[in-house]
Amino acid sequence: MTPAILDLPAVSSYVALSESTVQKLVRESEFPKPRQLSDRRVGWLTKEVEAWIESRPIADLPPPENCSVGRGGQ
Repeated sequence: MTPAILDLPAVSSYVALSESTVQKLVRESEFPKPRQLSDRRVGWLTKEVEAWIESRPIADLPPPENCSVGRGGQ
């Protein structure tokens, strides 16, 4: 089961960006804003993060050389 809410370390890992980059994108209104969960805790709705991911443009860049794409997954 996928969690409904992600904390900052989890959302950072989920979108493959650093925590500071996620925070910067939130400040620039380029990433979903977190929801207030308690007095001192916030989290991101997974469905909003997934919608953000789907909204990203398709890249023209090739995969980085250190990944296994195009080499048989090895």
